[in-house]
Amino acid sequence: MADSQLMLKRGPFRSTWLRARKTRTQLVLSRRPRRRLGTLRWCGRRRLRRRLLQAQAAGADWRESGCLVSRAATRRPKSAAPSRAPAAAPAPSGPASLPIPPVRPAGPGRALVLLPLEQGFTFSGICRVTCLYGQVQVLGFTIGQGQPAQEVFSAYTHSRLTINAVHYSMPEKSKKEMKREARALLRSHLNRDDRCWLMKNFSPLCSIVMLEQLKTSTVNFLVSHPGLSYVFVQESPTFQINSEHLALRSVGIRREKKKNGLRLTESALSAMEELVTVSCEVDGCPVILVCGSQDVGKSTFNRYLINQLLNSISCVDYLECDLGQTEFTPPGCISLLNITEPVLGPPFTHQRTPQKMVYYGKPSCKNNYENYIEIIKYVFSSYKRESPLIVNTMGWVSDKGLLLLIDLIRLLSPSHVVQFSSGRSKYMPNLTPDYVDDMDGLYTKSKSRVRNRGFQLAEFTESLEFADEEKESPVVFTGHKLMCVQSDFAFRKTPRNRESHNKVLRDLAVLGYLGQLQPPVPKPLCPLHGLTPYQVPFNAVALRIIHADVAPTHILYAVNASWVGLCKILDDVRGYANGPILLAQTPICDCLGFGICRGIDMEKRLYHILTPVPPEELRNVNCLLVGAISIPQCVFKSQRGLEGTIPYITTDYNCKLPGASEKIGGRETEETREEKVHPKPKLYRKIN
Repeated sequence: MADSQLMLKRGPFRSTWLRARKTRTQLVLSRRPRRRLGTLRWCGRRRLRRRLLQAQAAGADWRESGCLVSRAATRRPKSAAPSRAPAAAPAPSGPASLPIPPVRPAGPGRALVLLPLEQGFTFSGICRVTCLYGQVQVLGFTIGQGQPAQEVFSAYTHSRLTINAVHYSMPEKSKKEMKREARALLRSHLNRDDRCWLMKNFSPLCSIVMLEQLKTSTVNFLVSHPGLSYVFVQESPTFQINSEHLALRSVGIRREKKKNGLRLTESALSAMEELVTVSCEVDGCPVILVCGSQDVGKSTFNRYLINQLLNSISCVDYLECDLGQTEFTPPGCISLLNITEPVLGPPFTHQRTPQKMVYYGKPSCKNNYENYIEIIKYVFSSYKRESPLIVNTMGWVSDKGLLLLIDLIRLLSPSHVVQFSSGRSKYMPNLTPDYVDDMDGLYTKSKSRVRNRGFQLAEFTESLEFADEEKESPVVFTGHKLMCVQSDFAFRKTPRNRESHNKVLRDLAVLGYLGQLQPPVPKPLCPLHGLTPYQVPFNAVALRIIHADVAPTHILYAVNASWVGLCKILDDVRGYANGPILLAQTPICDCLGFGICRGIDMEKRLYHILTPVPPEELRNVNCLLVGAISIPQCVFKSQRGLEGTIPYITTDYNCKLPGASEKIGGRETEETREEKVHPKPKLYRKIN
């Protein structure tokens, strides 16, 4: 009986010791520390194992990692062979295994990161990155010493970003001279203790980065909504509270595993290198069309390519043809932008004003392909061919989507087509020049049919407005170079949750745009119902519902509390006395921005519009377009300071009403829905 009790006591002790032994093979503990280890609970053992793994990864002696088990565990056991531990743990050599943590606090809201050559720091959160010495890259954009700080946004909705130390040219100097030069550069940024810490661990070709706390009104507005605080930083129990953790927490970021960071395949890097070389030539203005199925990394490739190009040239043009997942505008738009600043975050962190934009009004072009093509032709006519153009396309590449893509290739005449493919994506034929020539598109014919029937390609592009020097020569399709990229992009989307995930990204883009309404930091956030709207008379603007046929008597119900496009049409609408003015057809016109119709005053016949568009631009607005892009429900549900019933929210909703189903825009799917389509006894309801 005593033996059995002894075995029961020794079982967990031995298993715990074996787990710790597997953690670090060169770990040697005497009898007393082993007894102390056996008395630890499971959380203490897990903490010990985590610390040992971190110490081993850092290349440090496990006894110097600070009170792992007990003071007795830090002494070398007498019974251990003197050569056993050094033989199992080779001495660290070079900067790749520093015996100190790579992050050091440098004051409130600041942290220093010392990166050896070709080492990276993967993180989540937002911060301002300044390169004090050396050269680093973030999402393909190079930040060198002396350059201005960059705002970096690493979100959980996308792959985490990594600050990578890259190779830079170094004159032939001794290490002592390099240290003297680095010390002089750091004197104006750091105190003496921080400089001494850096110089103690300095190595040639290393990079020193300062991370500072960053607060923007857009991010503050995003994370203020319930359920969105996790977008940038997710709190989780940690088993190591040390100076590094506290320093990163004060900045507002968190270290992530390297496997969670962005990784590009060799084919993607090779294609990118070739495109950058072509774009940097004397007359290098290639038209680069990026295509592929959904969730293969097209948008990530575009961001990386834009940043790589901005390392060498001053600007890049970008044509957005993906209605559902737009990069720089709210969803449902086709736009042309001139990009001069790096793109260091997901789309909802860099909403920008396009050079030309048209509001299509829906996240997909299905059942209205001709209007989609006409809008692209209208927007593409503003491209001046003064800088490289990147064309982003939809992920719909099967059936009619593939035929529509062939039409786009013939219309835009790209010089390079980057086609993404993945083992998990649907089959897509290689879009070689011969394949495009031999295939009929949705609105264009193949070359053989053109030759036989006498069809002129100019008929398809007759509405394009080219420059004067280009009107003399006809449009000739000279072919393109196909660049196939094999994607190993890891994503968590499945056909079952893809639509809901995309809906979240579209809502974040709308919230990112509405964040421009907030006052700049450090002023506190102001709720949307606390902002003063613009008053627009009924007879000053025309109305059009894009995505559905609405009876004229119900048109104002649909406009109230809706996401509206602020557009400019050529027709003069000032001749009407009262209004509202209704358009019979959806015009193809410039969209100057977006807003929320937060109320309608029937007595004074006024629309109340909330928008970040400046007043000088609003003077040109004479049309309001309402589409299937809806205001995120969190905007309605999380109205602070309200008492009683929340405006525009109801749980008594009849889904059988015309226009209330999910098929039209997929607008509302939960129990709580907006009251903008459901008839009300009282139309004018402000967000109090």
